[in-house]
Amino acid sequence: MTTATGPVPAPTATARDRRRRAASAARLTAVVLVVLVLALPMVWMFAAAFKTNVQVTDPSVGLWFTPTLENFRAVIEAGQIVRSMGNSLLVGVVSTVLSAVIAVPAAWAVGRFAMHRTASVILVARIVPAISLLVPWYYLFAQLGLVGSYTALVLSHMFVSVPLIMWIMISFFAGLPVELEEAAQVDGLSAFGAFWRITLPLAAPGTATASLLAFVFSWNNFMFALVFADDSTQTVPVTLFNFISYASTDWGGLMAATTLITVPVVLAALLGQKYLVAGLTSGASKG
Repeated sequence: MTTATGPVPAPTATARDRRRRAASAARLTAVVLVVLVLALPMVWMFAAAFKTNVQVTDPSVGLWFTPTLENFRAVIEAGQIVRSMGNSLLVGVVSTVLSAVIAVPAAWAVGRFAMHRTASVILVARIVPAISLLVPWYYLFAQLGLVGSYTALVLSHMFVSVPLIMWIMISFFAGLPVELEEAAQVDGLSAFGAFWRITLPLAAPGTATASLLAFVFSWNNFMFALVFADDSTQTVPVTLFNFISYASTDWGGLMAATTLITVPVVLAALLGQKYLVAGLTSGASKG
C-alpha cells in the first residue's frame, strides 16, 4: 500500500504478537470477571453455611473465621431437609422421565415432518405463565383428591417439562441428517423403527441436555410445591422457605440447607457434563 508520501510499512511480527497477546489478555480478564460474578454468590453461600448467625450478619467477618458444623448438624437432625430432598428427587426423576418419554418422540415427529403449527402451539404452551393455571389446577386436583400427593406435583411439573424438552429436541432432530433414516427404511425398518434404532441413539446428547434442564426446573420449583404439596410431600424449596419467619431469618441454617440441596444438581451436571456440552453445542455443528 502506498500514499502520497510513500509506501506504508506492513506491521511487523512483533507488533502482531503484541496485539495478539493484548487480545488474549483481554479475553482472559473478561472470563475471570464473569467467573467471579457467577461464583461469588456460591462462595458466599458455602462460607455462610459454616458461620453462626451473628457472623453471617456481621460485615466485618469475611472468609477468615472459625468454621462450625452446628448449622449442618441442626438441619440434618431436624430431618425435614432430608425428607424434602427425597421428595424432590422422586418428583424430579419421575416427572423428567415421563416428560422425556412423551416429548422426545413427539419432538422427532414435529421436527422430521415439519409440523410448524404444532411447533407454534408448543411454544405458546412453553411461554404461558404457570401461575395463571394454579387456580384451575387446584380445583381439578381437589376434585380428584390429589392435593398433597406426589401425582399432583409430577403432573404440574410435566406441564412445563414436556414443552421444554420438546422445544429443545425439535431443533436437534431437525439438524440430524434425514438420509440415515431413509437408508434404514430402505433396509426394511419402519419410520418409527428408524427413529428408535438410528435417530434416538444419535440424539442422546440432546436428550440428556433437555432432561437435565427439566430436572433442574423440577428440583428448584417453589410455586407448585407450595400450592399442591403437604407436609409429607413437601419439596426442598418450600422447606428452605420455612427458615424465613416474620421476626427473623435463620441464615446459618438456610445456607447449610441450601448447600446440601445444591450438591445433587452439581453432581448431576458433572456426571452428565460430556452429554451436556455436546447437546448445547450441537446446533453449531449441525444444520
